[in-house]
Amino acid sequence: MFNLSIELFSVAMITLLAVISPGPDFVLITKQAISNGRRAGVVCSLGIGAGISVHLLYTLVGLGMLLSEQSWLLNTMKILGAGYLLWLGGSALWPDLRKIMKWRRSHLGERNSEERNSINSVISNGGSNESSNGSPNASQPLELKTQKGLKASFMSGFICNALNPKTMLFIVALFSQVISPETSIGVQLGYGVYIAVAHVIWFSLVACLFTTSAIQSRIQNAKRWLERLSGGVMFLFGVKLMSQ
Repeated sequence: MFNLSIELFSVAMITLLAVISPGPDFVLITKQAISNGRRAGVVCSLGIGAGISVHLLYTLVGLGMLLSEQSWLLNTMKILGAGYLLWLGGSALWPDLRKIMKWRRSHLGERNSEERNSINSVISNGGSNESSNGSPNASQPLELKTQKGLKASFMSGFICNALNPKTMLFIVALFSQVISPETSIGVQLGYGVYIAVAHVIWFSLVACLFTTSAIQSRIQNAKRWLERLSGGVMFLFGVKLMSQ
């Protein structure tokens, strides 16, 4: 009973320290909350909890240690996870790149239109129509952003965590080195539920924090810059994971 109490305390403390330490999940939740609102952030945290459950499932059935010793599997997870982080970071920066490219095209179009203006007024009218037809596209990224469903938020959290090899190694190490093999399967399941719920609660709190009126009023003017920053950080996490 005494050993179980020590084990329980160790699992609780190690899990809390792991959960609150900054990482890709934290950056992802911050970006989701700032960009898409509290509900999207909370749903994303549920996806992270589901991703944790995947690692817990194969660890509890005895495959965790076997999988962690397969270098090809770890490398595959690393490549997929890093690729996903790079894609998330690139997606956050893509609207700015699109605006730059559209500005360049528009600028070149205006110059060409002025040249055509001096030659033929009919062609000038066509260039004007072309310019006006291009203007609705400026609002397209915002429309696409608002159309993002909760399913996308859930899946982003799930994939980010499920493809993180560091999470896999953390779960395997916890169950192989901290939790005794003599611990009943019921208690181990309880640990698993605690670990998943701890992730969901913590990241839900983070999402709620970043969507409070006090925080929103402070970051409103810098909201887009924070989105760029979170995208850049996720991109760097992907580069770091790929290089390890």
